[in-house]
Amino acid sequence: MTMKESRRRFLQLAGAAALSSRPGVAEAQAYPARTVRMIVPFAPGGPTDVAARLIAQKLSEQLGKQFYVENLAGASGNIGTGQAARARPDGHTLLIAVNSHIINPTLFDQVPYDPYKDFEPVTLAVAFASALVVNPSLPASTVNDLITLIKANSGRYSFASPGTGTPSHLLGEQFRMTLGLDLVHVPFGGSGPAMSSVVAGHTPIGFAALSAAAPFARDGKLRVLALLSKARSETLPDVPTIAEAGYPGLDGDGWVGVLVPAGTPKDIVDLLNGEIVKLIAQPDMKERLEAIGFRPVAGTPEQFASQMKAESEKWSKVIRAAGLKAEQ
Repeated sequence: MTMKESRRRFLQLAGAAALSSRPGVAEAQAYPARTVRMIVPFAPGGPTDVAARLIAQKLSEQLGKQFYVENLAGASGNIGTGQAARARPDGHTLLIAVNSHIINPTLFDQVPYDPYKDFEPVTLAVAFASALVVNPSLPASTVNDLITLIKANSGRYSFASPGTGTPSHLLGEQFRMTLGLDLVHVPFGGSGPAMSSVVAGHTPIGFAALSAAAPFARDGKLRVLALLSKARSETLPDVPTIAEAGYPGLDGDGWVGVLVPAGTPKDIVDLLNGEIVKLIAQPDMKERLEAIGFRPVAGTPEQFASQMKAESEKWSKVIRAAGLKAEQ
């Protein structure tokens, strides 16, 4: 080896050593070192689980290690979220979170995590609309018809939701309080049972994720009056938004996002962010997501953090105004 070659080799080794000595860089270079667990704090089969499995499949392909979903359901997401908060912060445990991540600390007297101190945001992944639906036998074809009907029959009608404190429930409470409606809330253990109750006519009005309502609407078993979202959906493109129906300010998208335990090296957070943003933008992924009612919205960790804080303030006000409290 010549003197020149020796010097070049020395500089290469020195540069590599300096790079690997920076906090987080060595971890990111080796990441993922093994299989990666993606905790979904809800039961299999729901919208969050479906989105998580699509993301896991793509991340496995892109990063060469298996990303797998582990469902840890219970206590409106608190059990799985608490376990994720205590996981080792090395990027090998991800939390797939929804709006309840920032809703539950106000709704419950105590939760086993701090939504900000215990986690680092990676990115929002997808957003989805909630739908205002009615049984077809109800004499209401528009939102205005429904409001007129409820006001003319005070105390007669009830609305179904997937459960106390879910985003759809809070949208229903916001709708009820803002418009001064006498409506009784009937919580169910998920969007499926809630929509089944509306279809059967037991609970004539409902609020639930569009993905849960759309199949019934296509079969004529439900009537979707509006989406509580800022934009229409390709799933049911003829359904207006709540603002288009004449009632702006009553919207609020559901979302699915990715977080990691606090202390995870920034290089790993950045790597995961880049990979998820890339996969969400892929045409085949967008098509699959949109077919089940999701809207791709991946962005920066900072954007995700800002949205969580804004929504926390918004829904906390609704929870307190409605006097809601979940059972532990």
